[in-house]
Amino acid sequence: MKPALIVTRSGMVLFALAMLPLRAHAELPDPVRAMIEAAIATGDPAKVTTVVEIAEQTNPDGLKEIAVLHRGFLDRQARLARVQEEREKADIRQASLLENWGGKGQIGAFQSSGNSPTAGISASLALAREGLTWTHKLSGAVDYQSSSGQVTREQYLFAYEPRYKISPALFVFGLGQFESDPVQGFSSRYALSAGIGGRVLDREDLALSIKTGPTWRRTDFLTGPEDNHLAGLAALDLDWQVTPRISLTEDANLVIEQGNTSVLSTTGLETGIGNDLKARVSYTFDYDSDPPAGAVTTDTLTRFTLVYDF
Repeated sequence: MKPALIVTRSGMVLFALAMLPLRAHAELPDPVRAMIEAAIATGDPAKVTTVVEIAEQTNPDGLKEIAVLHRGFLDRQARLARVQEEREKADIRQASLLENWGGKGQIGAFQSSGNSPTAGISASLALAREGLTWTHKLSGAVDYQSSSGQVTREQYLFAYEPRYKISPALFVFGLGQFESDPVQGFSSRYALSAGIGGRVLDREDLALSIKTGPTWRRTDFLTGPEDNHLAGLAALDLDWQVTPRISLTEDANLVIEQGNTSVLSTTGLETGIGNDLKARVSYTFDYDSDPPAGAVTTDTLTRFTLVYDF
């Protein structure tokens, strides 16, 4: 636009810009608005964020309208999330005791023949049901191995653990557990525990919880009298999703009682090989400072198993 010439009474000549497109605020171009609305229609927050960032960089005069469109999308997403959360809570409240269970099963086996025929099986099942305040965990494991007709490993473990959530980071728990390991010198071991625990880390890719409390243990030895002791229990549970296909787990507990300390630690590495199917290698460290006569203090085991999540 060319400047206009203005002559005043005093003869002074002034130049003024005429017909400048002055607006209270610039409008967002229709193609840009359509691009944002198309991204919003997908319902994908990541896609909407990307499109909004590009629109803000290329259309600085339309920041106000872009912000209004983006805020409207975020508000709708928040309302939908609240509705979904309430629906899920209602489903949990109405579910029967046999519903909403999930977990994983593991199995590994081997067999050989010839001069030293051997056979073995390792299997475990872990179930969990998580409610609004209560969580129930059931687990069982069997580990059996024989060599040349002689049993070299025979372990059984069954446990039930209820938890009550005090807050998102704090819970109380109970634990009932049964073990049997004739090779290590005891036919049965019962444990009853209770205590308090907390979620130290609770991220989507990393979770760590710890717990501690008193425990009562009774051990029935194959030879000798039974043993009853009150002990202290400390345990941790770690789950780390290292990559989308690889995860690391660590389950460990320490029991300290009069004249004896025991440690059980299982470290596992899992990798996905198909839908809900994983390959797992684990290392178990089992230490007992005062084992029965004829048994060793430390027992280790490396397992290769298949894991199915359900």
